[in-house]
This record gives sequence, structure tokens and C-alpha cells, in this order.
Amino acid sequence: MDHVVVEQALAALATSGSRQLDRDCDRYARRYIAEGVEPQFDVSSVDFGSDPYFICADRYWNHRMAAEPTLQTAVECAGWLREHVAPGCRTAIREKWALGYAFITRDSVESLDEVADATRDIVANDDQECSRAYFATLYHAGKLRANFCFDELNQFLQSSPLTMAAGSHRETPLFVALQAFAAFGSRRFTEEYARSLFDRAWTAANRSYAATDIALNGLAVGVPFAGQGELLRAHAEAALAEHPDNHIFYYRLATGQYLCGAHDAALNSIDTALRLLPAIGWRVSHELLQGQYLTKREAILNGRTEAHRAAADRERVQHHEHSIAGMADTVRNSMLRTIEVVSIFAAVIAFAVGSLNISLNGNLRLADRLWIVTLLGAGLLLFALLIVGGSWLIARRLSGERGD
Repeated sequence: MDHVVVEQALAALATSGSRQLDRDCDRYARRYIAEGVEPQFDVSSVDFGSDPYFICADRYWNHRMAAEPTLQTAVECAGWLREHVAPGCRTAIREKWALGYAFITRDSVESLDEVADATRDIVANDDQECSRAYFATLYHAGKLRANFCFDELNQFLQSSPLTMAAGSHRETPLFVALQAFAAFGSRRFTEEYARSLFDRAWTAANRSYAATDIALNGLAVGVPFAGQGELLRAHAEAALAEHPDNHIFYYRLATGQYLCGAHDAALNSIDTALRLLPAIGWRVSHELLQGQYLTKREAILNGRTEAHRAAADRERVQHHEHSIAGMADTVRNSMLRTIEVVSIFAAVIAFAVGSLNISLNGNLRLADRLWIVTLLGAGLLLFALLIVGGSWLIARRLSGERGD
């Protein structure tokens, strides 16, 4: 392959439309693969939309990793990255490639023995910055993360010789975010421990885009805890303030809103994520992300339907309860009124019978009979008033208890 000719052809692609640029860069990447040589050009940006050199390099290593998804291929990629990528772009590209390639090759997790065998070669041939060991660590950890192997990921990050070989890179915000992801998903750790790792990664001054995404991902898929949805929603909104129009962070926001029960807002966010998801780029990665987003959208729609159904059920129950309470009040008031009427009627009958007996009693003087009749009437009137007053007090107390 004439590398100079290819590089000139790539340079000429800079003015092409995004879809044509994507297809042509992929075509040149396949030529490198077919001829068994690595690209010799340098990459000086992380512009996935218009830099033909970066796009072609990304396609090339995508094809290499898809064909042979091993730590050895990851190490070769890390070596190429160190030699051909500008220092200012290495961190972003290293994180993007290691985690991105892990995501699309997550069905090929290597065994502990394979990792151990590869580690010996990596350690023996690594540079002073441990860049190859760190890239391989991120790649293997990314596979475990993509498969939600929380305990395995934690064990790998804590004690694997490959991880230890990464040296000072174990203090980076991304590495800590991966630890937080493992802790959130494992039932072996407390929520407080997971959140302490999350806060440590989130508040780091040099927190990268990848560290932000991994930290939010851990919040989203971890073991449920009180306030999880509110925490995810708030931090996803903060991430969007830093990275506007980012489809992944809209997806994270939709998850947080869904956990909070804000289904309409979650539906709007996931639709925004689907709209912002670029149709260019590595097709496999695009389809995997689109599948995740559509699955989340379906869950949001189902949750929204269930929430509306539950609200309608609650409304019907409340209406039924109010109807029953109204009927009970009517029955209770009717009974009280009946008691009052019966009491008054009984008092009238008693007064009539009693006064008649007294009036017909010829042994008493008229004045005495009038006095006795008056006392009898007053007593029966007091009895009727007590019955009516007691009924009123009972009805008022019952009404007050129902209102409380």
C-alpha cells in the first residue's frame, strides 16, 4: 500500500458530506485490513464528524477488534494510539476506543487464565506510562461493565495483576467511576460506599466525558435505593449542561425521570435521545444504542400507561368511598332524626297520658293538679331536649372525624 497516496486521498475527503466521508473512510480502513498493514498517518483531533484521519483510524481498529476481540489486539491498538495520536487527544481517544470497542465485543469476555497470560506479555513490553496496561484494563473492564458483571468487575479492578500494572492510572476519575459502577450494582456493598466512589469521581477536576457517563450508568442500573431517581436526574441534568445535545445523557436523564415517576418528561427525553443519535458512525454501535433507547422508551410507555390506570383506579375508589360515606351520613342522620321524632312523640304521649290522669284525679285541688302537670311537662320537655341535643352532638362529632 502506498501510504502517501492514501493519506492524500483521506485529506481530500475533509470537504465531503458526512455520509460520503463515513463510507470512504471505511473503505480505506478495509484496504488496510486486507493488506495487513496499520495506518501510518497521525491523528490530531477527536472530531468524529469531519476528521477523515480519525474516522479512518476508528474504522480500522473497529474492524480489527471485531475480528479478534482479545487483549492482545487491544494492546496493539494502545501502541498505535501512543505512536500516532497527538498527546492532547490521547486520553479522550483511549477512553472512547477502549470502552466503545468493549461495548461492541461484549460477548467475548476472556477468561481469568487468558487475562493472566496476556498480562505477562503486556507488563514485559509496556512503556513507562503503562499506557498499554491501562488500555487493556479499560477494555476488559468495559466488557464486564457492558455485561453487568458487577462483582467480577469489582474483583478485577481491585486485585487483577493487569489492573495493578496500570499504575497511577488507577487514580483517574474514569477508573474510580468504574469502581462506583461495580459498587452500585453489587449487593456486597452499601449504598454509602457506592455513593462515596461516585462523588469522588464526579467532583474530580479532570473528570472526562467517559467518567461522567460511567458514573451515571452506575446510578441508573444499580441496586435500587431511596432517592436513586432524584440523584440520577439531577446529575444527568448537570451532565447535559456540560455536554448539550448529547444523546447518551438524554438517555440517562430519561432513566432518572422514569425512576421518579415523571413519565411524560421521561418520554420527551428518550425521544430527544433517539432524535440526536447520529445515523453515521459504526453501524453496530448505533444499532445497539438504538435498541437500548427503544427498550427504555417501551418501558416508559408501559409505566405511563400503568400510572394512568392506577390514577384512574384511585379516582374510582375515592369516588366510591365518598359515595359510601355520603350514604352512611344519610342513614346515620335519618336514624338520629328518627330517634328525635320518636323521643318527642313519646314525650308528648307521656305528657298527654300523665296530664289526663292528673286532671281526672278528684282528690287533688286544681292548683295542685296544674302544678303537677307543669312539672310533668317541664320534665318531659327537658328529656326531649336532651335527646335532640345528644343526637346533634353525636352527628357533629362523626362529621368532624370524617373530615379529619
